[in-house]
Amino acid sequence: MNDQIQTAYESLTQKIGQSETPTDWFEITQERVNTFADATLDHQWIHVDPERAKTGPFGTTIAHGDLTLSIMNQLPRQLPISIYNVDGLKHMLNYGFDRVRFPAPVLVGSRIRAHSTLKRVEFKKGMIEIMVEVSVEAEGNPKPCCVAENLFLLVF
Repeated sequence: MNDQIQTAYESLTQKIGQSETPTDWFEITQERVNTFADATLDHQWIHVDPERAKTGPFGTTIAHGDLTLSIMNQLPRQLPISIYNVDGLKHMLNYGFDRVRFPAPVLVGSRIRAHSTLKRVEFKKGMIEIMVEVSVEAEGNPKPCCVAENLFLLVF
């Protein structure tokens, strides 16, 4: 392992448990949900039929869980996240998820934002793997709508 990776590893391990400022709010519109439904072929009425959804369990349409997860990956990129600010970083690859849960629905018309916390740092095949817990909240809902352990590979 070279000195650059060792220095980055030491810097990152000191940031374990560090949380970032929440992202800006992002509105979930019916148009976005419909476009996602078209892309994924998931046209379940609870997502795309506002009239029928009025009589459903949430009184309105809701976003697909996978839509929330997809947007969640983009929200933290709005910020200059200090967790990833390490010298010599060439690229950060999304490596997947260890765990994903959808504790609450995202009602169409609501706004969401993400919070992230660095949870784990490990050497892996000449790179550094980090695990960042990302929690997505919907404005006004005390329960998160998505909590995920997102893995990234840092390439030097």
